[in-house]
Amino acid sequence: MLKVVPSEEVAEALSAGRPVVALESTIISHGLPQPRNLEVALELEEIVRAAGAVPATIAVLDGVPRAGLDREGLERIATEPGLRKLGFRDLSPAAALKVSGATTVSGTSFLAARAGIRVFATGGLGGVHRGWTTVQDESADLDTLSRTRITIVCAGVKSILDVPATLQRLETRQVTVVGYRTDEFPGFYLNTSGEPVDWRIETAAEAAEIMRAQDLLGGPETALIVANPVPVADQLNPALHDRVLAEALRAADERGIAGQAITPFLLEYLVNGTDGASLEANLAAVRGNARLAGEIAASWSRED
Repeated sequence: MLKVVPSEEVAEALSAGRPVVALESTIISHGLPQPRNLEVALELEEIVRAAGAVPATIAVLDGVPRAGLDREGLERIATEPGLRKLGFRDLSPAAALKVSGATTVSGTSFLAARAGIRVFATGGLGGVHRGWTTVQDESADLDTLSRTRITIVCAGVKSILDVPATLQRLETRQVTVVGYRTDEFPGFYLNTSGEPVDWRIETAAEAAEIMRAQDLLGGPETALIVANPVPVADQLNPALHDRVLAEALRAADERGIAGQAITPFLLEYLVNGTDGASLEANLAAVRGNARLAGEIAASWSRED
């Protein structure tokens, strides 16, 4: 079996039963400009530490899956040209061909769970794309979360997606969704999508209790999604968001952009059309998710 190689710090923490939080690496390689990407990577790790957990940034370096990167590894992810973006389906060829890459939500979730890490912090999930009935474009994140026992703290799904359809798909795949101090599913850049969630929790300890109940109940090895909204003060202006997103969707349609190209196009359009405000809202969400994930991991470790 191909092993996920932990850093010394992560290996020691896992062996001792101390809390560990997985962090994805695509935000470093593909989500932010240099040199800010490295600064944010280091900042997120410090936020996890301040919350009482050990950070484990996940990536594949020279074909080797890694759980926890040293400074050199983070710098490679932040600066190496042509770095691949690796979802779950890409992990085998990357390992066989000794390729380096940053992991998406699906790739990170799988490798984190394989390494024995239960909690994962990210920005937003992938989901069902708009116009699914025509193009049937759905993120691999949903399938991976339907068969991976991990707790993922996120700010909902990217607002460029079909949020109601994504929530319905998660329900069908038996993935539990809880709102952290909210009755509505977050809107990624926005505090709320307007869509209700069935379950609400108030504390990190309650999330840890649900994790324990998952294990006691048994059944399919599905994920737990803890939906943590970006604070209203840090969200993107809703009117600006709606206007620029509508423009982006029209531009994509006019240019015939679809498939894997649509998400990066729309996200870049939002960054440019909001003068970087969408990026700042994204980062505010990721910071809050890293903090909450650290707290959940600490509570889980104490209970476990």
